[in-house]
Amino acid sequence: MKKARYLVPGDYMADPAVHVFNDRLYIYPSHDWESGIPENDNGDHFNMKDYHVFSLDEIDGEVTDHGVVLEVKDIPWAGRQLWDCDVACKNGKYYMYFPLKDKTDIFRIGVAVSDRPEGPFVPMPDPIRGSYSIDPAIVEENGEYYMYFGGLWGGQLQRYRNNKALECAILPEGEEPALCGKIVKLSENMLEFAEEPHDVLILDKNGKPLTADDTKRRFFEASWMHQYKGKYYYSYSTGDTHLLCYATGDNPYGPFTYQGVILTPVVGWTTHHAIVEFKGKWYLFHHDCVPSNGKTWLRSLKVVELEYLPDGSIKTIAGRED
Repeated sequence: MKKARYLVPGDYMADPAVHVFNDRLYIYPSHDWESGIPENDNGDHFNMKDYHVFSLDEIDGEVTDHGVVLEVKDIPWAGRQLWDCDVACKNGKYYMYFPLKDKTDIFRIGVAVSDRPEGPFVPMPDPIRGSYSIDPAIVEENGEYYMYFGGLWGGQLQRYRNNKALECAILPEGEEPALCGKIVKLSENMLEFAEEPHDVLILDKNGKPLTADDTKRRFFEASWMHQYKGKYYYSYSTGDTHLLCYATGDNPYGPFTYQGVILTPVVGWTTHHAIVEFKGKWYLFHHDCVPSNGKTWLRSLKVVELEYLPDGSIKTIAGRED
């Protein structure tokens, strides 16, 4: 396996969403800035105020920075913190979905639109009605578009049950069922939810839902979906145990059966990724904190080739290369 490559050595980018548009690879990351805020479990030190778009026509080729394509100051309902985003294309329009804290410090998911994959993107005046939490990831299936989302702790998913806000956040414990990521179908105009969000259920090999104390397998954040040989691969981060894992199913809604680890812990706290096929090979895009000497809020983009075994399982990649 080739060594992972740093893609933007001159800046701190993280949480990549990656897609192939018009035979070119486009990367939509979050942008880390030094905030001066002490690190905490709510992620207040992540001072992300804009998005760049990057592209390349060969995996080892030159990376083009298309510059700033959306900023917090341009979003009417904005409070702070543009965390990770994703982009989908429909009928020649490009839709960027982004989590952002509103003026009451609650994460909502907004939409911005462009005529080009490299932006710039123009935000809608309000967030998506009924949206909450973080980490939107979009998948298209037979002309329909679905969003996966959700993240614990700073991602605020524990503040909701059945898509309704709680008076107080509740995290399951012990053998209680783990909190699930969410999936929701998007409307025809790509600007709204077409239904109530559903749980993305992850099962063990015996068909039982993963429990809250199963911290090396249960969902924490960073949903991503891709297909390989007719199977749906739902991948995600376990958060505080620092693994990227995956589960497989037969449709976008699941349920999904846990299969294994894609990436072992990297240098730094967070692990967030994208998986994409490009010119006949598969790649894992992710980040670590090596260039910033391990500061978890200053992360750097990486890419490494992904390998499948004959049975369809994914060969585990070592997060630390030392």
